[in-house]
Amino acid sequence: MIKTIKVKKYEIAVLYKHGEITQILTAGVYHKADPFNTLSYKIIDLAVSKVAEEIAEQLLNFYPTIVKQHCYLVDVATNEIALRYEQQKLVEVILPATKTLYWNSYKSHSIKKVLLQQDYALPTEITNELLQAKNTNEPINNIDKLVLHHFIHEQIGTLFVDNQLIKIIAPETVVGYCPFKHTIVLGKFNLRENRIDDCIANAIEQRTPQQLLQFCIAMDVGANEVGLRYENDLLVEILPPGTKRLYWKNSDKQHIVKVELNKGYTLNNEMIEQLLQPKLRQKGIIGDNGVLIAQVPAYHVGVLKVNGRIEQLLTAGITAYWRFNREISVDIVDTRLQVLEVAGQEILTKDKVNLRINLVANWRYTDVLMAFEKTASPAELLYRELQFGLREAIGTRTLDELLENKNIIDEVVSKHVQMRLEGFGIATISLGVKDIILPGDMKAILSQVVEAEKSAQANVIRRREETSATRSLLNTAKVMENNPVALRLKEMETLERIAERIDKISVVGGLDQVLHGLINIQPKG
Repeated sequence: MIKTIKVKKYEIAVLYKHGEITQILTAGVYHKADPFNTLSYKIIDLAVSKVAEEIAEQLLNFYPTIVKQHCYLVDVATNEIALRYEQQKLVEVILPATKTLYWNSYKSHSIKKVLLQQDYALPTEITNELLQAKNTNEPINNIDKLVLHHFIHEQIGTLFVDNQLIKIIAPETVVGYCPFKHTIVLGKFNLRENRIDDCIANAIEQRTPQQLLQFCIAMDVGANEVGLRYENDLLVEILPPGTKRLYWKNSDKQHIVKVELNKGYTLNNEMIEQLLQPKLRQKGIIGDNGVLIAQVPAYHVGVLKVNGRIEQLLTAGITAYWRFNREISVDIVDTRLQVLEVAGQEILTKDKVNLRINLVANWRYTDVLMAFEKTASPAELLYRELQFGLREAIGTRTLDELLENKNIIDEVVSKHVQMRLEGFGIATISLGVKDIILPGDMKAILSQVVEAEKSAQANVIRRREETSATRSLLNTAKVMENNPVALRLKEMETLERIAERIDKISVVGGLDQVLHGLINIQPKG
């Protein structure tokens, strides 16, 4: 039995007998006698020049002659990497402690070994080459396993090896590292955002103090101080007491101004203007929550409290205070006439009728400092006293008493509030009940009572009118009894009323006959 094997120009074939490699076949056509079917082969595409691991292991261990004739071996030490080129183009980075076998391909190849510095750092010229090759977007095997970076003008970096800061990397620097035996962490920072994280700042102070002076600015603030950090003479950050921070040096002019808190807690007008200015230039100030800015509108006053004590009364305008090392607040108080509504108060009368009352009071401050010295919330105090006054006015009187004198509620509540709030710096100008809402069943009962009262009044009036009408008729009769002319007039009036209701009248015997026929009034003889 003859077995034919065809190998193309860009291929080789690995010939096996009984599963063992016997020969490497280059391009051509081969006829092999195989009477017992013991031969087999595998076609290898030389475009993939790396020898498969299972074949490479056999070749290296048992077939050195084949390796010498058809392959080349790249053996990389633990402190180096190798760059493999095909047709003068970088195609692979071979990592440390690696043995890799390649076929002698139709492509030209070369190997460049690179010694690592401190077992992890690449030389600058190799780093530049690798970055340029990576930027071409051509596939390069294992290049992503290296740490490569180009720090531009506004960028600075930190190198951590095995969790230890090794150095600060200056701007406009290229770096390359091979994390083979070490853990490499490369920090990248924008110099425009120059605040250094506290953990990194501590590492810089401990591990690279000389580089700290070269690349960083240290700003320390005492326990009773506030730090004002400026960039190009513009306030950009307020540092609280006891702050210790590092900032990257950049193209901006940076400096710090310290303010003694023991000298007072009020900010001067120049400082207030600087705090308000960022809103106009659309750039905020970091840490401005450490300042309390009190804006008191017109017709208002501000009550300044420091550590819970009232210090002074602020007039309309803008003032600012340091919040550090003290508790400070400003309550804005409207000194104009104000309206307070006490709504939905459900109160039982003396005769157990549940009323729902809505009360409105107009009030104002007479002495703001006194009001806030004696109570935390004057408006709440007034609200509660209005409630108590309502209960006093309604709970001690029956419904009938309240209905008979509707102003009694206003009088009692007003008297109660004036008496209880005397000396508290607030006063009610006027107050009154807005609504009195009765329960549904009580409304029905009162409607029946009113209806009965009105019905009785109507009956009285009706009887009075009937008596008056009867008396008038009697008087009229007496007049007509002694006066024939009046009688005659009455007859004609009666005839006129009858005629108004009749469409057609036939008169026989004259008008006198009609009158005598209709009405015959004869005096008793």
